[in-house]
Amino acid sequence: MSGLEFSGLHLNLFDFTEFTVPAWLIFILGAVIVGLMIWYGLNRRRFKSAAVTYSDIRIVSRAARSSRQRFRGVLPILRILAVVLFVVAFARPRSGTEVREMTSEGVDIMLALDVSSSMQAEDFKPYNRLHVAKEEIKKFVDKRLNDRIGLVVFARVSFTQCPLTVDYDVLLRFVDMVDFGLIEDGTAIGMAIANAVNRLRDSDSKSKIIVLLTDGDNNAGEIDPLTAANLAAAFDIKIHTIGVGKDGNAMFPVQHPLFGKQYVYQPTTIDEKTLKEIAQATGGKYFRARSGEELEEIYSIIDQMEKTEIKINAHMQYKELFHFFAYAGLLLLALEMILGSTIFRKLP
Repeated sequence: MSGLEFSGLHLNLFDFTEFTVPAWLIFILGAVIVGLMIWYGLNRRRFKSAAVTYSDIRIVSRAARSSRQRFRGVLPILRILAVVLFVVAFARPRSGTEVREMTSEGVDIMLALDVSSSMQAEDFKPYNRLHVAKEEIKKFVDKRLNDRIGLVVFARVSFTQCPLTVDYDVLLRFVDMVDFGLIEDGTAIGMAIANAVNRLRDSDSKSKIIVLLTDGDNNAGEIDPLTAANLAAAFDIKIHTIGVGKDGNAMFPVQHPLFGKQYVYQPTTIDEKTLKEIAQATGGKYFRARSGEELEEIYSIIDQMEKTEIKINAHMQYKELFHFFAYAGLLLLALEMILGSTIFRKLP
């Protein structure tokens, strides 16, 4: 089974309109100004050079004007609008959209979580180690994008709680279902690694990761942790190991038959040497979390280290708009010619 790949994801970032030849707009503005100046000069000269003067033109002004006379001024307006539309068309307006094509290949990640009884220690107040680990795993999953993530839980034996999936809602439900008592007590680190490797070995993803979280040392299982780590390295699988818990004694809850829930202090040991060797053998890193805050920071560091590779190619898509203005200009020019030859026709 190959790593998940996403390609051809198009994102339209913004739309805009521009003119390919904006000089035409400057031309039309200048032409309009010059035209108005010429029109004003001609009319002024014509009014001043009248050959015959009249003492009283009130009788002419009172004469009723026909509808053709009143609306004949539409013809030059149509012609001016047609010219304006033609000039805008010559400026070649177009709308554009910036499109980004994103191609990414997700990372395959198996989370291996210790659910042995030692994870009940409440040194991550006010919660125990397992509760805090589950919460930080959920935060880690929420930050990922396009990755396949699975979950292996282990105590004396190991089993797959959730196979590799991109359905994070399903994965998070399986994380919530993790609890004590699902497996016989013990700590089989080697078996947990082997189980996770089995889930990743057939993956074609460029990056295959195991994040192993435990608070103890290997005391169960048929496979030695370092043997399992070498197996992971053979399949080009990197293992990041996390040792959780404070040094020294930790507070564990116990159920008293008479007084109910009580707490006792018990020593805890973490085989840091083996966890470091596991990480080193596979090119991973070892982390130590003595508090919930440190564990959150560790998962954030791993999230930054194992980022999904995303390639983005941006290009422009244009749509020409000049023909709309050209058609509108032709329509107005034709309308002006038809009206001038019919309704508003001038007799010699």
